[in-house]
Amino acid sequence: MKPRYLFGLALALLGVAATATADTLKIATVAPDGTAWMREMRAGADAVKQRTEGRVEIKFYPGGVMGDPATVLRKIRIGQLHGGAFTGGEIMSVVPDAQLYSLPFLFRNQAEVDAVRARLDARVKASFEPQGFVALGLSGGGFAYLMSTRDIRNSADLKTAKVWVPQGDTVAEVAFKAAGVTPTPLPLADVYTSLQTGLIDTAANTPAGAIAFQWHTKIKHIVDLPVTYVVGLLAVDKKAVDKLAAADQQVLREEMDKVFARLEQINRDDNAKAMDTLKGQGIAIHAPAGDEQKAWQDVGAQAMQRIVADKLVSPELLKAVQDELAALRAKK
Repeated sequence: MKPRYLFGLALALLGVAATATADTLKIATVAPDGTAWMREMRAGADAVKQRTEGRVEIKFYPGGVMGDPATVLRKIRIGQLHGGAFTGGEIMSVVPDAQLYSLPFLFRNQAEVDAVRARLDARVKASFEPQGFVALGLSGGGFAYLMSTRDIRNSADLKTAKVWVPQGDTVAEVAFKAAGVTPTPLPLADVYTSLQTGLIDTAANTPAGAIAFQWHTKIKHIVDLPVTYVVGLLAVDKKAVDKLAAADQQVLREEMDKVFARLEQINRDDNAKAMDTLKGQGIAIHAPAGDEQKAWQDVGAQAMQRIVADKLVSPELLKAVQDELAALRAKK
């Protein structure tokens, strides 16, 4: 056998060995391709591949092509996927504390969110591992507001509305039922069509989210009162992460942390710009007056009582949030 042939064969075998040892994490998301979320995720994936010398790759399935969140979770369980991007409500059936920051009327402003998250993010992420997941990133999507095709001025108007809640989001269902509303659970991807057909006429989202999913072409009114704080996260099957070499796991975590830090700032900038865009398109923004605002907050208090009674989130973590907020507000 010629030496040149042997050398070529050796290189080919090395290539096969390198391919065989590469790990590909398959991640699904409803985020459309071309959005900031996907741009940053792909940038993070490139960095992971480069730093692990090709040992770890991430393949994304954007735009909901792998199905709604419940379907994605099922595909993760059977090994067809390794992870997904979710809101807290979409994965709370598996990890209840994923919805901790999104309890109704919990926060009054972004400063409160930042202070609480600085203390509790690590504990929220840790709550995923006993359930078989690793939370590779967590970012604030911003405050969600009620948006509607009809004029909603108060909680009485809301009772006659056809309100959407994310499928599987028990906390959102409890909150609206406390307001005397029987909501319609649907996957996020179905909201646009449902607003178009009239199946629903009211939904809550961040300003940037409303534009990203084209809801702004259907809604005509926004209640200028933050209902909930939206959290986006990347959850990956713990078994898939544990298979990676320790050094590669560290790279994966570091690069995803960078991605989510960038997303955090992008989301804040995008929401500010999006609200200006919504106003510029003639969408009416209604700011509740003092008594009306208190009525909304009373609804939130009733919902919180039910959430606590039903233990929909960890009592210990919820108390930690409430203690931190009480201390912050006492200083003011």
